[in-house]
Amino acid sequence: MARIGIYGSSFDPITNVHLWTASTVAHRCKLDRVIFLPCSNKRKDKTIKTADTHRWNMLQLAIAKDDRFIADSYEMDQEGWNIYTYDTMKYFREKHPEDELHFIMGADLLVDIGAGLWKKGDALVAENKFIVMARHGIDMLSTISRSPILRNNDDGRFHLIDKGLAMEISSTYIREEFAMGGEPRYLLPTACYDYIKEHHLYQK
Repeated sequence: MARIGIYGSSFDPITNVHLWTASTVAHRCKLDRVIFLPCSNKRKDKTIKTADTHRWNMLQLAIAKDDRFIADSYEMDQEGWNIYTYDTMKYFREKHPEDELHFIMGADLLVDIGAGLWKKGDALVAENKFIVMARHGIDMLSTISRSPILRNNDDGRFHLIDKGLAMEISSTYIREEFAMGGEPRYLLPTACYDYIKEHHLYQK
């Protein structure tokens, strides 16, 4: 049995913090693999202008040298945004029936799930395990205790990582730097930096 983390984001572009986070989570939580899951470009809550091909290529470049990391295009390949995290985790549980899966997320998402803002959130929490990374200003234990959805499933399924994972260098910041002629070279893998320059991504 393998222990696998599912790590979703827009990865537009993938940053060194994404990689550092995945590596740290894998080490601390004894994960055998981390699956990087780029989201669909049809999400209503995100505006993604970068072509899927570029996001996918940069992700492949970034994780190529770490055997623990693999990419999966499941959400990216969806025809429309009619799929929820519950469905995604169900897909991976069926794909890896012998393995132990964990959904990796920030504490801000834990707050939203606990407040009932996620579609199928009750079932998502009841049927899955989670690795939750600290976010500035969020008390994760208090978040769980205040939410009926979370506290009634608090049987060890929430692995809270509350130290050393609060670095906030966002993909948005990197896109803005490229657009303004800035120099974010060392905030993302060199191969991705070179790819962005070669394909003139994130220009005004």
